[in-house]
Amino acid sequence: MAEDARPLRIALLTYRGKPHCGGQGVYVHQLSKALVDLGHHVEVLSGQPYPVLDERVPLHRLPSLDIFNDAFPGRFPGFWEIKSWADATEVASFTTGAFSEPLAFSIRAWQLLRSRLGDFDLVHDNQSLGYGLLAIERAGLPVLGTIHHPITVDRQLELQHAQGALERLGKRRWYSFTRMQARVARRLQRIITVSESSRDDIARDQKVPKDRMHVVPVGVDPELFRPLPSVDRHPQQIITTASADVPMKGLRHLLEAVAKLRTERDVRLVVIGTPRLGGGSAKAIDSLGLGHVVEFISGVPDQRIVELYATSSAAVVPSLYEGFSLPAIEAMSAGTPLVATTGGALPEVAGTDGETCLLVPPGDSEALAGALGRVLDDPAMAARIGAAGRERVISRWSWRHTAEQTVQHYRALLADQPPSPSP
Repeated sequence: MAEDARPLRIALLTYRGKPHCGGQGVYVHQLSKALVDLGHHVEVLSGQPYPVLDERVPLHRLPSLDIFNDAFPGRFPGFWEIKSWADATEVASFTTGAFSEPLAFSIRAWQLLRSRLGDFDLVHDNQSLGYGLLAIERAGLPVLGTIHHPITVDRQLELQHAQGALERLGKRRWYSFTRMQARVARRLQRIITVSESSRDDIARDQKVPKDRMHVVPVGVDPELFRPLPSVDRHPQQIITTASADVPMKGLRHLLEAVAKLRTERDVRLVVIGTPRLGGGSAKAIDSLGLGHVVEFISGVPDQRIVELYATSSAAVVPSLYEGFSLPAIEAMSAGTPLVATTGGALPEVAGTDGETCLLVPPGDSEALAGALGRVLDDPAMAARIGAAGRERVISRWSWRHTAEQTVQHYRALLADQPPSPSP
């Protein structure tokens, strides 16, 4: 078999792989499945929450100390839990106020892979960008990284929304890991990102040379995310996805828009995601009096999400910034008319001509309310937008296409490696 056609052996790393909600888990599940469909061998190394994978893809669990779990976020581990160098690193980093998972995970991945160097052709890291990747490279395994968007953007938005000097200090300490990610990204030979917008932002914020970054958009399964003509749409139901309860996702602005719409119509909002206890969304829902009209749904399979799209008259992505936005193309693929902001890559993804979605400025609740009102008041226009959005997705994005392009970059990375020394 020709060298450039042989099946590859890939170790795919993700420090978190939460299924059903959040792009990391979806990316790892769908990409690994599509790579196996192409005939390659993929094994996933993940910290918790663990991804749900195709049965053909082995999962190696590399458990963190679970400091930032949903039930008790920010818990301090007991001394008896510290059993390795990676555990000690995780605790030490946490005590400085930093988000400690990416660094500790990369060390755990290196500790596993150094004993299996002959089992893989390369390592594909999904946005952990920890120093352990450099050790993996030094051990002899080429490393390719995916950066969905630079986390420095999250840092900037969080600092803008921080209340007072003490909270700003806490945010700076939390996001101190972004310096590590930038250093590691600059040293990797080849990086995949998901949009031209993200490529520009990574070059600006993390100083990664553009010639080492390559755009490979993520995909969607149009046979799964499809219209369900037999399901009736609720005429006043809006749906959104909030993978994290952070300012960047813009949920506060959507809630303000829903409150404005409630003054003249009986709208309801379905949120795919989990609110953070005491977080900004919970406070906004309470202050706006929306407790009876906002429903959070999490931990459900994709088919249930498709049904929720089918019963909704409008989908919305209110983010202040997105590197790509899986929820946008999933809603469009399902034929649900989309309202989105112009934050980050959203115009690049959803279209700018007004035919495939309605765009509004990020952070503008009045504009969000106006666009949603137009969709809810004009079913004929909404149907046209929904149909055109699905056609845009079908013509541009699939996970098979994502996998095929990714393999091209695997082979280019391997071709750039120096030849092995003669025995």
